[in-house]
Formats: sequence, C-alpha cells, structure tokens
Amino acid sequence: MNPIRDPNKLYPHDKLMKYTIIPLIPMFVTPNMVTVIRMILTPIVFYFIYIENFAIGVPMFFLVAFTDAIDGSLARIRKQITDWGTFYDPLADKILIGSVVMLVVIKHVNLIFGIIIIVLEVMIMTGGYIRKRRGKITPANLFGKTKMILQVLGVAFLLIALWAGYSLFIPMSIGTLSLAIVFAVISLFTYGI
Repeated sequence: MNPIRDPNKLYPHDKLMKYTIIPLIPMFVTPNMVTVIRMILTPIVFYFIYIENFAIGVPMFFLVAFTDAIDGSLARIRKQITDWGTFYDPLADKILIGSVVMLVVIKHVNLIFGIIIIVLEVMIMTGGYIRKRRGKITPANLFGKTKMILQVLGVAFLLIALWAGYSLFIPMSIGTLSLAIVFAVISLFTYGI
C-alpha cells in the first residue's frame, strides 16, 4: 500500500462534506482562511481548558478540530490546494493537539506519555520544515492523517472524561493515544525524517 495520499483525490468524507458542510461556506472563504481561523482559535481553546471551564473548552475543541476536516475537503473540492496550506494545515493541527496534550494528557494521564506525543510531533514538524527549506512540500501521508484522527479522538475521550466525569473514557483515551503514537512513528519513517 502506498502511504502517499493524492492531494487532489476526493475521499469518502470529502464526498459527504461536499453535500453537507461545504455548500454552507461562502465562495470567498479559502481553505487557508479556515486554517488561520484554527490557529487563532487554538489559544482560546487552550485558555478555557487551562481554567478547566470544560463546558466551553470541550465543545470549542471539537469545533476547532473539525476545521481540519473542513479546510482539507474545501481545498480538494474547490481545487484550492496550495503549498502554504499543505505545510501550515498540519502545523495548525499539531499546535492544537500539542497544546491540549500539554494541558490534559500530561496532567491527567502521564508525564512521559504526554512528552512522547509532543516529541514525536516536534520531530514530524522539524522534518516538514527541513523539506520545506529544501523546496519540497510534502502532503501528510495516510499514516499521518490516521495519527491525527486518533489523537483528536484520544484527546476528546479524555476531555469528555474530565468534563462529564465518565472515567471509562480515560482508558479509552490512553488506548487511542497509544495507537496514535504507533501511527506517529510509522508516519515519521514513511514521511521521511
């Protein structure tokens, strides 16, 4: 299986988005604008989770994480894929996940576990930056996208456990984040260190 994703190919979630969410987005809104919105909203999510106002922070986390699906689908559907978006979309994801990992995973799960997640993200970002400096912009591969989905789910399970008191979600979070670490390592080596 080739892990490299065709950036122009529509995926099943793109087809769903094409008939549900994307028509609601005005034509002047570009995928890069959605990425910038995610970058701007991430510190607000961070703040509400930091002060443990989960009633605002958790829904905002879900909303901001969902903008990742929106900007990718928007870019493929409207044929607006750019080098800027190819580099900064995953960076925005890593900032969102990394900040929440620092707040909740390190505090409520395990320090070493959280540090492993953050170090892997830094290594992947560094590799992307080095490739960018060499003039090569590489879109996230299948393993990287799977890792991101698992990270969002793992963090979401943990946030729901903290917000609603469902302690069952904590082991689900740990399991999902552990699987995300496996995919992060695979992504790191298939994406190129």
